[in-house]
Amino acid sequence: MTITERTVGAVTILDVDGRIAVQDGASQFGASVRHALHQGRINLVLDLEGVPYIDSTALGELVRSSTTAMQMGGALKLLHAGERVCRLLTVAKLLSSFEVFDDEAQAVASFGSVGTT
Repeated sequence: MTITERTVGAVTILDVDGRIAVQDGASQFGASVRHALHQGRINLVLDLEGVPYIDSTALGELVRSSTTAMQMGGALKLLHAGERVCRLLTVAKLLSSFEVFDDEAQAVASFGSVGTT
């Protein structure tokens, strides 16, 4: 799994590529998201287009990271969450806890004026 960070306005986009599972870097994934948050980048979009699979450990990291972002006054949103990722979120009854987008511009715009500064 690889994670590439880029910025669009005041929004940080983390492009994730590869499986996110306990044996495939779920802890690295969580550490990368937490690092961005603790650096003050609290408006995050996770682009999951290159993620074919996540497991329950990764799901826990998503929830933990989203909660931390909210506590810091920001948000974590998902972009290009594939069918398998959405299915796991649905089964875990967590899909409604995340804003999920298919278009990057819409995801960035969803942060309001903060996304354009």
